[in-house]
Amino acid sequence: MNPYAKLITSLSLLLGTTITISSNHWMMAWTGLEINTLAIIPLISKSHHPRAIEAAIKYFLVQAAASTLVLFSSTINAWHTGQWDLTQLTHPTSCLLLTTAIAMKLGLVPFHFWFPEVLQGSSLTTALLLSTVMKFPPITILYMSSHSLNPTLLTTMAIASAALGGWMGLNQTQIRKILAFSSISHLGWMSIIIIYDPKLTLLTFYLYSLMTTTVFLILNTTKTMKLSTIMISWTKTPMLNATLMLALLSLAGLPPLTGFLPKWLIIHELTKQEMTVAATVIAMLSLLGLFFYLRLAYYSTITLPPNSTNHMKQWHINKLTNTPIAIIASLSMLLLPLSPMILISV
Repeated sequence: MNPYAKLITSLSLLLGTTITISSNHWMMAWTGLEINTLAIIPLISKSHHPRAIEAAIKYFLVQAAASTLVLFSSTINAWHTGQWDLTQLTHPTSCLLLTTAIAMKLGLVPFHFWFPEVLQGSSLTTALLLSTVMKFPPITILYMSSHSLNPTLLTTMAIASAALGGWMGLNQTQIRKILAFSSISHLGWMSIIIIYDPKLTLLTFYLYSLMTTTVFLILNTTKTMKLSTIMISWTKTPMLNATLMLALLSLAGLPPLTGFLPKWLIIHELTKQEMTVAATVIAMLSLLGLFFYLRLAYYSTITLPPNSTNHMKQWHINKLTNTPIAIIASLSMLLLPLSPMILISV
């Protein structure tokens, strides 16, 4: 890709995200979402492969439909109340339409169908952007309008997302699709708590982005795309694969690692809100996700192929991503002891 084109798309992504998260007016928020959508499409389709073009078209159609619903929802609310403020969404139809639109933008069930396909057609770097940066503006809109969302609809979609994200990830062999279903499952955890504690949703999103960035950067360094190649990468970069195993276990939410913190806090908050049944169901559904994270961790470190090619072990890789991977990996595994400090700041 031309460096100038890459610079323009990167600046446009930054601009669109900044406009959306800093706006109070519906039209400005919608403008930021549109800039984001148009900026990411060249990055998805840059490989000129038929699967990449298909992914770009699917992404554009779904995001255009979701943006139309956002505009429609805000217009109906303005028509009935005279308010264009993000925090003044009071009309019931507008609230329902907005919940649906943001669910489409994020990839919540039953609007999840596009996300695994788009991630599978993208490069690992673009897939990282789609899983983290592109989720931030819709999460911000949900955060600002959380008091006016439909709790029953959101809870139903959240539990369905946690169930489907775990269930569909079990039988996958492509790592990008596994991480897409992992993202859908984590979005279920974020959505179920946003009405009761919006700050906790943001904390969960930040920690999820941190752990997912670690996994994607390691996969991008080792050039790993599917389960059959993740076994061979151990012979080339043993330290990176050991780090990948810990990052995956953290993403699964095992207690000594960072990923346990948001799940623990969400279950605690749901219990305080007398939603014990929902907390029990979503905790049980996270075991499905734990299975495929354990399978990935098993493939990356414990299993070796029968006839592995002999490589000299590269204990040092001359890449610019070394330092970021070291910092982000440390944070994605060791933030749990700092949780009292995080909770005080939240």
